[in-house]
Amino acid sequence: MKMIKAIIRPERIDFVKKTLEDHGFYGMTVTEVMGRGDQKGITLQFRGGTMAIDLLPKTSIEVIIRDDHAETVISLIQQAAKTGKMGDGKIFQIPVEKIVRVRTDEVEV
Repeated sequence: MKMIKAIIRPERIDFVKKTLEDHGFYGMTVTEVMGRGDQKGITLQFRGGTMAIDLLPKTSIEVIIRDDHAETVISLIQQAAKTGKMGDGKIFQIPVEKIVRVRTDEVEV
């Protein structure tokens, strides 16, 4: 099993969610986060002065899938989240050793 974790622009979440659903991937955890990367934040004009905002709002998506679906899910997220501008985000692939379903005590290894 793999966890695919993507940090993307908040305005792209609906596109990513729809794309994953259209390809049969329904389960996901979505979290609002703050972050920065090469973009290093933005500068805003406010009441005659400039204000640096170095942590920008992002959305984190976590999807747990079988090993053989990992590249497909990564590709789908990448296509749906891409705007071509700096700050589009990153996708991480993380190994998952065990999953335990709380309700039924079912274990997947």
